[in-house]
Amino acid sequence: MKILVDTCVWSLLLRRKTSVAFGNEEQLLQNALTDAIQDGRVAIIGPIRQELLSGIKDPTQFEMLRRGLEPFDDELLRTADYEEAARLFNLCRARGVECGATDVLICSIAGINGPS
Repeated sequence: MKILVDTCVWSLLLRRKTSVAFGNEEQLLQNALTDAIQDGRVAIIGPIRQELLSGIKDPTQFEMLRRGLEPFDDELLRTADYEEAARLFNLCRARGVECGATDVLICSIAGINGPS
């Protein structure tokens, strides 16, 4: 089974300079992600890749991160994934919960069939 890793979790591994600043929970999460990567269980979708690469001012850092993500193929997204994401977004909004498009897309993918 693959694990669909969200942007904030990737950031722990890819953007932080050292693990010295990590708390215990962050270190455990970083270790779990490293193990999942080594086991080939990690999945990514294009919108998460875009979030990770967005906002990097230094072209050298951008290129390093882009290359670091190269081994991970984007999961194939289907029309049904986007439709379910829109349904979940509307459901949340109707109940007063604000959420981002990428967040509900992740929920949709995980809820429909999980990453392949």
